Amino acid sequence: MEEAIRQFRLDTPPVSCERYGFGHINRTYLVRTESGRRYILQWVNSTVFPDVHGLMENVIAVTRRLAERSADPRSHLSLVPTLEGQPYWTDPAGEVWRLYDFIEDSLCLQAPETPEDFYQSAVAFGCFQAAMADFPAQSLHETIPHFHDTPDRYRKFHAALAADAAGRAGEAAEEIRFYLDREEEAGALQRMLADGELPLRVTHNDTKLNNVMLDAKTRRALCVIDLDTVMPGLAAYDFGDSIRFGASTAAEDEPDLDKVALNLELFAIYSKGFVRACPALTGRERETLPLGAKLMTLECGLRFLTDYLEGDRYFQTDFPRHNLLRCRTQCKLVADMEKKWDEMGRIIRGL
Repeated sequence: MEEAIRQFRLDTPPVSCERYGFGHINRTYLVRTESGRRYILQWVNSTVFPDVHGLMENVIAVTRRLAERSADPRSHLSLVPTLEGQPYWTDPAGEVWRLYDFIEDSLCLQAPETPEDFYQSAVAFGCFQAAMADFPAQSLHETIPHFHDTPDRYRKFHAALAADAAGRAGEAAEEIRFYLDREEEAGALQRMLADGELPLRVTHNDTKLNNVMLDAKTRRALCVIDLDTVMPGLAAYDFGDSIRFGASTAAEDEPDLDKVALNLELFAIYSKGFVRACPALTGRERETLPLGAKLMTLECGLRFLTDYLEGDRYFQTDFPRHNLLRCRTQCKLVADMEKKWDEMGRIIRGL
């Protein structure tokens, strides 16, 4: 870490460096210099992101485009160059480090404190989509191949079900049937993309509120952060994952499934912010936003179920049936979306 700091063009010598934030994948540090200026130093996890140089090429291209679209330095992440003028530093062990300017007078929330906070997150991700609308998405690397390829998730699910390595298929019979019944619909967005109905977009792919910086005084959206999962995708992916996480009435592992539902008010609030901030969306893209919410929820639950069948090898768990419980909350949320499907469509059409 100390060696990494010395590789970048700081304004003055550093006086402190301490762990920062709540991230579990990369290691993040807050650096302060003699002048009082602050920076964000990050070690990029090459285990989670094997093509770390491809990832950094994405980050460089996206931050450059965002900077071209706005004169406000707080509207985008800004990489600080190394002493040799490079956008990141590779240490002798092959590990990648990067440095960002700290976004001053901002705040980052782990959960919305008001509906307006959720609306502003929609504005942030909608503006991101709008700024990148004419960028050639196909030029980006897939930092996590097949990340939102729902049919591929089903292929992995079927393999896990056939192997039943942990002997758990019997106790998950109801959830297995739930997913088998919806397999055909699960590939709908992929088919629309293949048929040319939907344009390939630059997508963020981790659209939680804690990846949005808000102005500390006005609470208005400034920019999105954590660009490691930025890659080619569909607008419905980003919209859908925000709804899955932010418009649910309960936590992802809520044991009382009666508490799990789609909050239509929050769905409407987010939809309004996202659509208004991104006028570049086609009519067909707007129509598929509810489907994005349903399929991102379906896909997430399928990942929990697959991991459960495989013996909890991917997601961190706190108790034996944690992944099965997570799967059940996502099933319940999907089922509630199906009950409210007509209303979701009316909300989108009314924007």
